[in-house]
Amino acid sequence: MNAVCCALGEFVKRTLLTSFIVAIVTISGGVCPAPIQGQEQATQISQRVDFGKRLRDWDGFGVTYVETHQTRDFTKHEEDYGGLSLLSPEKRQEVLALIFGGNGLKPSLIKMFLDPFHEGNTEADKGKFDHITTARWMNYFAKEGLALTRKRGDNLTIIGTLYGPPAWMTKQRFVRGRDLDPARMPDLGEYMISWVKYLRNSEGLPVKYISPHNEGESATRWDPEGKTPGSITSDHNMWWPPEQVVDFIKVVRPMLDKQALGDVGVACGETSSWVHFNSYGYPKAIMGDAEALHSLGLVTSHGFGQNYESEGTDVIEKMRPDLHSWTTSSTWGKMDAEFVDNIRGQIYEDHINGYIPWAVIQRPGEWIGNDPNPGTAINVHEDGTYTLEPGYYLYKQVSRVGQAGMAIADVSSPTDGVGLMGFAANGTRNPDAFVVINKSAVEKHISIQVEGSAAHSFSAIRSIPGEMYSGAGEFRIESGAVDYVAPAQSVTTFVGRYARLSHTTGGAHEAVHN
Repeated sequence: MNAVCCALGEFVKRTLLTSFIVAIVTISGGVCPAPIQGQEQATQISQRVDFGKRLRDWDGFGVTYVETHQTRDFTKHEEDYGGLSLLSPEKRQEVLALIFGGNGLKPSLIKMFLDPFHEGNTEADKGKFDHITTARWMNYFAKEGLALTRKRGDNLTIIGTLYGPPAWMTKQRFVRGRDLDPARMPDLGEYMISWVKYLRNSEGLPVKYISPHNEGESATRWDPEGKTPGSITSDHNMWWPPEQVVDFIKVVRPMLDKQALGDVGVACGETSSWVHFNSYGYPKAIMGDAEALHSLGLVTSHGFGQNYESEGTDVIEKMRPDLHSWTTSSTWGKMDAEFVDNIRGQIYEDHINGYIPWAVIQRPGEWIGNDPNPGTAINVHEDGTYTLEPGYYLYKQVSRVGQAGMAIADVSSPTDGVGLMGFAANGTRNPDAFVVINKSAVEKHISIQVEGSAAHSFSAIRSIPGEMYSGAGEFRIESGAVDYVAPAQSVTTFVGRYARLSHTTGGAHEAVHN
């Protein structure tokens, strides 16, 4: 018993001594024990969103349906990359509601592709337009989507992009020929204008822009002499050097005007990234031609890669401040928080006014070869079923709150691992909203300073791995800020709630817009 008491006494003395030493070291400025790995320190991260400071108008988020994309002969190899052809009429309507319905993604923009097969493969087919056979499901997608959009009181803006011209318009005279025959540029203009008139007049689709190329900046997708169409794993493209883009803008603008299509703008084509747009010389070429600069209707590029650069768009818009810039295709990545943070980067660092990712609905296995962009919102399977992917819910976090007519709000988000974007109401019926992206592996304690908004609180919707697009509570603005603990790998959208006077009672009641 005495031995036990002595041992216990020695343990207590050692414990007290150790505690005393740790306390002395801490008080004197010594090094404290490091936090447990994966545990976030309690210090709050300070961020700010200012809805009163609007950086630029916002045209909205968009979607793309891809149908005919790689085939060299549609009569031998039909394609439907989007997969609507596999679904029953009932399931098609379900998918369309998930995208365009009141509880869906609510896109404001659509991109449509013009493939090489709308006017035959030989010059003998000139003027024999068929805008249905190779684009049946894409047309259906846009037309039904427009009806659902207008049913909820909104509208769509459509851009039509040339995937590639008919074979006979190229120097090589085969599908996916590398070089446009310069003498055929007016024929190519007629090709695109005929398509626009069909979509507008026959399908009732509000096409507002045409774009001459899809990733046409690189000639290295063909052999050095351009003698072959390149790999069957490549989609329909054609090489479009900057000077050719300038010529096309100048040729097609008066052609549109003569066809009473003065409200259809001509875009500058779509390079693979905004970095390529600048480094391959497109802004310089456009700026160097006064007629092309004056005739340009929209600045466009894809946004693949995560190297952001606004130099090209900034220099053009300095001379033409009325011009807007859109990302017209971009990766879904791994369909995680990084995907949404890439959208944030393009908005705030590429200075865009609209964002459209790669195909919103896909059919796994339909792409020939290894699909370079398998991420999406909805996958359609060969058995006629479909699945909602994580990309659907993550895109929904931003697409529903970033509606057309709103404005990009100024934000300050200096902390690595946490991104912030804001959408100001800007006179629309949509509420102020901001999105917090924590792409780090640990939770973050954040204090968001909210300025320039009439909202008194914000309702939160959150997506984290395993729990997508679920309510995360309501957060009042206390001392000018919203305090929030952002889980690891999370995207949280905060939607403004307002109090206003009732016209009937004169009392205050909640006015919430979703």
